[in-house]
Amino acid sequence: MRKQLLTTTAAILLAFTGTAFAGMDEAKQFLDKEIGDMSSLSRADQEKEMQWFVDAAKPFQGMEIKVVSETITTHEYESKVLAPAFTAITGIKITHDLIGEGDVIEKLQTQMQSGENIYDAYVNDSD
Repeated sequence: MRKQLLTTTAAILLAFTGTAFAGMDEAKQFLDKEIGDMSSLSRADQEKEMQWFVDAAKPFQGMEIKVVSETITTHEYESKVLAPAFTAITGIKITHDLIGEGDVIEKLQTQMQSGENIYDAYVNDSD
């Protein structure tokens, strides 16, 4: 009986673990650290917008998305700052790899030709 109770309790805790690490506390930390007073939106409107992301992401918490882009400053910020923030806020794990521009094209071509899903999204600078 004790083993069954422990197993059931562990299963319940694991079921709610994803939601414990995603939400408005993380969104507010992101707004404080990265946005500050740089937005034309009021803080209340920023928080409303972030709440929308938190709510919209709930059905997808625990998913993993793999993204690749070429190594430029903009994409480095996306990979190092925005992707972890998105994961913390939504509970959707983003892996954002940075590689050379030619390698991005090669990976995309390989995926199209083989049908193998290497990345879920490709980001290429349009210069």
